[in-house]
Amino acid sequence: MQTYTLIATCAAGIEALVARELKQLGYQTQTDNGRVLFEGAIEDIAIANTWLRTADRIKILFGQFKSTSFDDLFNQTYNLPWEDILPMDAEFPVSGKSIKSKLHSVPNVQRIVKKAISKKIMDTYARKAMLPESGALYPIEVAIRKDIVELTLDTSGSSLFKRGYRADKGIAPLKENFAAALVMLTTWHHDRPLYDPTCGSGTILIEAALIGRNIAPGLHRHFVCENWTLSKPSIWESVRQKAKDAIDYNVQLDISGSDIDHKMIAIAKENAKKAGVSDCIQFKQMQLSDYTPDKDYGILISNPPYGDRMLSEEQVHKIYQDMGRIYQPMETWSKYILTSDESFEEHYGMTATKKRKLYNGALKVDYYQFWSTKR
Repeated sequence: MQTYTLIATCAAGIEALVARELKQLGYQTQTDNGRVLFEGAIEDIAIANTWLRTADRIKILFGQFKSTSFDDLFNQTYNLPWEDILPMDAEFPVSGKSIKSKLHSVPNVQRIVKKAISKKIMDTYARKAMLPESGALYPIEVAIRKDIVELTLDTSGSSLFKRGYRADKGIAPLKENFAAALVMLTTWHHDRPLYDPTCGSGTILIEAALIGRNIAPGLHRHFVCENWTLSKPSIWESVRQKAKDAIDYNVQLDISGSDIDHKMIAIAKENAKKAGVSDCIQFKQMQLSDYTPDKDYGILISNPPYGDRMLSEEQVHKIYQDMGRIYQPMETWSKYILTSDESFEEHYGMTATKKRKLYNGALKVDYYQFWSTKR
């Protein structure tokens, strides 16, 4: 079976999580900025798309070479074995980007690559007329950095963060894969309480429940490569059946969340229901200041308002002060709070045990970690 160099792309700062996931699935990895490379066949593409919680996309690295002229770009692109992966009727849009390279005109780069692939397919199938491009979608990207060209095929289609369970996102939502990363960066285990006091549409808690029950995040969605000629329905049926068999419905989870907005609580409940985990998450409308913990040795994760998200700076700082007053006495709990506000610790009233830099989309944020002082 044909094997490929595969790329799991991800947000900056969580490459180690993606690598850890892939290693747990049995793959050897190589980590780079914003991506993790591994080797695999079409079955492995199916497994990675189905199981990875923190990655953005799974791509095939189809070609890599140095190029500084359009003629050379055309020739090296043409020489790649496109006929091995693209059928005659393939629809293959070409997107592109160029960073610090002589071939800096992205539209021209895209045009040359498209032309070279088209000619290769036309020559392979002895066609003189234009290709129909009426078949399955094969998204291709040409990326040039410092004159090194990479040609990739996107196997995922829609980003992997689109699990399919969010009926409504609410205001300033976290992407599902980023929410999963926030959970995986804590010390939470399914036998410990987990609480989100600013749960919004419930994404962090839903991702935790999926992790706790070992539910594959991509189990109930489809991927663009399923329609490719190199793919077979039996492969996907097998991967999905194994994922279904791996679900642990008997695990007991203590997951809860609250939000001041009753509309967000309703959205969170609906999202949890669509995700199939509504029976193991407790949602409650409640002000942050009304929370009183009745359990020990739990994990608290919060994505409170920050920056220009909904509230004024004064209101946001008041929330941080309330958090410090309520959470600092919770000595057996570990607290993890995400914000872009660099003055957070000042208002919270305590210096974090550890601070991790992440990116929530294009926004640089810090993940403040306050570890339990009592074990």
